[in-house]
Amino acid sequence: MKSYAVGELKSHFSEVLEYVKKGEKVGILFGKNKRTIAMIVPINQKSDAKRKIGLLDGKVKITFEKNFSITEEEFLNI
Repeated sequence: MKSYAVGELKSHFSEVLEYVKKGEKVGILFGKNKRTIAMIVPINQKSDAKRKIGLLDGKVKITFEKNFSITEEEFLNI
């Protein structure tokens, strides 16, 4: 993995993107100690990973009364 300080990253950004296009990760160094604070990583365009839809999926339970009903117009507020 290559790493660049912020100033270097600015001046070599096209080069960094070429590394990333080839599948490499690039670290971003910051501060006097040049600690890695972030990474630029390639995205996987063919990801088959399933993601959960909804931020609260599995964390909340919604129930409706048996006599609950709403028309499409009421739902759409028209």
